Amino acid sequence: MEPEFIGLLMLFSLFGAIVAGFPVAQTLLVVSFGFGYWAIGDTVFSLFTLSSFGVMDDVTLAAVPLFIFMGYLLEQAGLMDRLFRSLQLSMANLRGSLYLAVISAATIFAAATGIVGASVTLIGLMAIPSMTRSGYDTRLSAGAITAGGTLGILIPPSIMLVVMAPVLGVNVLDLFAAAIFPGLILSGLYVAYAMVRSFMDPSLGPPLAEEEKTIHGGALVKEIILGIIPPTVLIAATLGSILTGVATTTEGSAMGALGAVLLALVTGNLSFAMMKRSLYATLLTSSMIMVLVVASNFFGAVFSRVGSATYLANALVELNLHFMLMLLLILGLIFVLGWPLEWVPIVLIFVPILLPVVEAYDFDKVWFGVLIAVTLQTAWLSPPVALSAYFLKGVAPHWDLKDIYAGMMQFMGLQVIGLVLVVLFPAVALWLPSVINN
Repeated sequence: MEPEFIGLLMLFSLFGAIVAGFPVAQTLLVVSFGFGYWAIGDTVFSLFTLSSFGVMDDVTLAAVPLFIFMGYLLEQAGLMDRLFRSLQLSMANLRGSLYLAVISAATIFAAATGIVGASVTLIGLMAIPSMTRSGYDTRLSAGAITAGGTLGILIPPSIMLVVMAPVLGVNVLDLFAAAIFPGLILSGLYVAYAMVRSFMDPSLGPPLAEEEKTIHGGALVKEIILGIIPPTVLIAATLGSILTGVATTTEGSAMGALGAVLLALVTGNLSFAMMKRSLYATLLTSSMIMVLVVASNFFGAVFSRVGSATYLANALVELNLHFMLMLLLILGLIFVLGWPLEWVPIVLIFVPILLPVVEAYDFDKVWFGVLIAVTLQTAWLSPPVALSAYFLKGVAPHWDLKDIYAGMMQFMGLQVIGLVLVVLFPAVALWLPSVINN
């Protein structure tokens, strides 16, 4: 059998094994070694060594555990919980105030950590009790929580963008800058939708229940200031230092992590037990991501070495489709892959396969990277899998999965609108990078 067809068989075997429920990282390694040895013999072991060292030499990836640590520390120190409570109290008399608080807190938390599962779970734990007591609509509440949680994929400093930048061969700073406005537009669409529906039908989002308004007057003002400003300033300073070129991505992530430690210390929430929990959670999450990165890199190296990547890319280019049809075909493929797969294998396996097509059609790689992020975000809100639904179900077992799906579908429509805007108006993503680079 020709090597490129062995590679295609390897790809189908990988996809089948993952859909069947086998662990992704282990499956990547077993499939890569097995089919790689079949196609290229002992060379596969040298390829594994080279691809692994290539990952270890990538300084940018050092930002991944640091950003994750910053997010976990803010969460473990209770600062995100206080942020949500402050947002909630500041808008207590407004219809739909909890929707606004949920999406605002989710947007800020997305800028602290790019982990969707952590965002959906944390926002759900903070918001669901208040939403239930205040008589909020279950479907709209579920949609707001899951949609807000998925912003972590897109809004900088997104872990996915850090990993994607070297794959696309672009500066991570450009990807960060390009993702800001699309992320804020999506957040704004969520808020507008939830608030308009609450004003049209007050039963969907009544003002905060009186028993929830625990503080008033000067104490309320103080709580709002201390709850909102510190984490917002920390995140803005971290991202701002990166975007303005004062610090590299890795340096900015290190300063953000240090800032989170100091913030926890100043607020009196720093303790050995809390630090231990944050470090342990960071170790688990970072290890999972890095093992996936190494395994995916190895799979991609084998797939390219046997010629399958070139074969597929040439086959797509020879279709000679209009550039918009090709773009929609690629995004549609990524959307479908986003149902059963995590973003790591998609970014590190399938994006490199599609990259020659992107180059042949002269798509802007920064723009393309943002489109991938928005497409994957949409897939996370789309049945039949919709992983965000299961994260939310885990913290809200009394909510019917059918209602969670129904709520998510409403916000998936807003996602599609946001994606169409970025497709039709590339300047939405590319304007800010152009300003920063000039």
